[in-house]
Amino acid sequence: MAKKKSAAKTNAMRILDKLGIEYTTASYDDDGEHVLEKGAAGKTAQKIGVDPATVFKTIVMRSDSKEIFVFLQSALHEINLKKARAVSGAKEINPVKPDELLTLTGYVRGGCSPLGMKKQFKTFIDNCALECEKIHISAGVRGEQICISPKDLAAACSGEFVDLIL
Repeated sequence: MAKKKSAAKTNAMRILDKLGIEYTTASYDDDGEHVLEKGAAGKTAQKIGVDPATVFKTIVMRSDSKEIFVFLQSALHEINLKKARAVSGAKEINPVKPDELLTLTGYVRGGCSPLGMKKQFKTFIDNCALECEKIHISAGVRGEQICISPKDLAAACSGEFVDLIL
């Protein structure tokens, strides 16, 4: 795995440091020209040399009542919208448009971390994370991942483990 010290601490890392939660980082080359599309999390896993089951994408969604929710799902799976609606209590729920992400969270697409968003949103982590000793999440910038225990992540972001798999 490409473990190395990050050049600069991100907000997500500073939060973990403040909480005394152990983590490592993994950096990968992000030339800024990649297309963020289905499969991007799997490509990140390949770049840092880890099992794609351990790389979790952060998906921000808005309900029909305009409430924002954060979902974390393994690179191997898609979120079941029916299950997302059920756990969030929403009648309808859809991903936030990429051009709204920065304004809502403070993060860009491809670098969105569940830690350190502008506001603490209700966060749901797929149960499959519990099958992993460590998972990888965005550190808050493209090209940097945080490797952390799922339970420590849940504690840091007040996340709830739920079934989200399609």
